[in-house]
Amino acid sequence: MLTYRSGDSLAHRLDPRTKLLAQAAFAAAAFAHTTPSGLAWLTVVALAFLAAGRLSPVRAIRGYLPALPFLVAAPLLSVVEVDVSPGSGAWAVGIDPAAAFEPLLASYRVLLILLVSAVYLHATPVRDTRAAIQRLVPGRVGRLLGVGVALVFRFLPLLRSDLGRIREASNARLGSERPLRARMQLVASAGIRRAFGRADRLALALRARCFAWNPTLPELRFERIDAVGLLVALALAGATLLGP
Repeated sequence: MLTYRSGDSLAHRLDPRTKLLAQAAFAAAAFAHTTPSGLAWLTVVALAFLAAGRLSPVRAIRGYLPALPFLVAAPLLSVVEVDVSPGSGAWAVGIDPAAAFEPLLASYRVLLILLVSAVYLHATPVRDTRAAIQRLVPGRVGRLLGVGVALVFRFLPLLRSDLGRIREASNARLGSERPLRARMQLVASAGIRRAFGRADRLALALRARCFAWNPTLPELRFERIDAVGLLVALALAGATLLGP
């Protein structure tokens, strides 16, 4: 699971608001230029993002392994065509490889966006993310979004780690010999119990620490180096407005 790791890379030194704007601009450009040529130059930009955060593409992709089957399944399923005869009700299955072109571009577009978001997760502390959101979205709505994002970023790695330990414990007890459905039920039920237990402990910990909607957050300040990130965001925004 991708989490924050301290470092001194360019991405680490940027203000989180700059990184959020650059990430949003990249996503908008990816949706505006979902063509082979557009995705080709966006791939170069995504690799530049990874280099700025000193994050390996392999590690970034591994962090999104649960999502990869869905990205692969979309083009594969799109090539299957089912023709149903209105009179007899008979049906036939055909294969059309050309139908996978658009879904393949869409899946690759999502992969590029995930790679860029991996750089943000790798180079931005959770408290800085919360502070950035609450400054970009004023009022109680911003505080609610900041709290939600902070809890999700901290909670998801724990849940994934719990599921891994549950699978390891099940395999140690010859759970791998059980049918697939039984293994899924075991892991799912144990994972849900563990998640509710963590949620109860989290609620108790928040009350014990007098949880507040408006805590003292880290000070955010734009530096000269943020001009680089802002220029990249503006360039991507301009490419989005120009269209394909």
